Amino acid sequence: MPDFITNELNKREFGFDHLGHGPNDRYKVFKGKDSLRRFMRYKTPFASYISVAFYNNPRRREDWLKSEYIFDVDAKDLPIRSCNCEGVCEICLGEALEIVNNLIDTLGTDLGINNIHLIYSGRGYHIRILDENIMYSDSDLRSEILKYVAGADVPKSQYSNSLEGGNTYNFEHFSIPIAYPKVFTDRVKYNILHLTGKENIDEINPKLLKDMIKHRDFLYNDDWGMFKSKIGPRRYKSMVNAMARVNLSTIDAKVTIDLKRILRLPTSLHSKVSMKCVEVKNRETFDPLQKAIPKFVEERK
Repeated sequence: MPDFITNELNKREFGFDHLGHGPNDRYKVFKGKDSLRRFMRYKTPFASYISVAFYNNPRRREDWLKSEYIFDVDAKDLPIRSCNCEGVCEICLGEALEIVNNLIDTLGTDLGINNIHLIYSGRGYHIRILDENIMYSDSDLRSEILKYVAGADVPKSQYSNSLEGGNTYNFEHFSIPIAYPKVFTDRVKYNILHLTGKENIDEINPKLLKDMIKHRDFLYNDDWGMFKSKIGPRRYKSMVNAMARVNLSTIDAKVTIDLKRILRLPTSLHSKVSMKCVEVKNRETFDPLQKAIPKFVEERK
């Protein structure tokens, strides 16, 4: 298991799925890796989970100390994806990783958050942040950071690719004001360029969706003025508001603001898809179809 999991292991809550229907055995505590290993070998659970929170009394989830800050991006739940698969496939898993890379870059560049670990969860990715400034924060600050990084607020200035003007966030623990519009614009641009025409998005009717796809070539050169003129000012405003909600729905917000959430344990199995939950060491080269498939899956072929 990764060091960030094994450090202070005895302050975390563990949960297990013994029946194949989700975690039904919770509030487990282990003194260290050896006792956890013995339990896993004896019980052989379908799936294993660990809390993002640290407690003085994890068996009762009492005396909360701190919590990791999580971004959960699941390939099967992406509101816009280029594939038409019913579960997950190479295409949507690749797009989920691309989204995750953009989120991590924004966290590092704009907020200076660097204690970040990326975990492939079996059907998507968990960004697990152990920055001390964030781990002691409440749900309100976590929600504000989420909206910034996701691009969930429409900029107050005219929608453009400029860093000038617009919303300015002054987060607690961060000393510099941050220009926001480019984050929003980049997220919207990414989603528009990945539209297939089959999406069902509030405020975007089939005609508007078709026109967005028809004229999106202008966005390759960041020519938002021409794109807006082709769409029309009124429809453009509706599109921008709708895309802000799409940006947010790319991330499971409930997981991000939950201080007591449990997540899949790295190195354990996602039993529903027979893939390993593994730490991503290299974001540029990681391929889950190469790194996360257990040997028994290959052997049964």
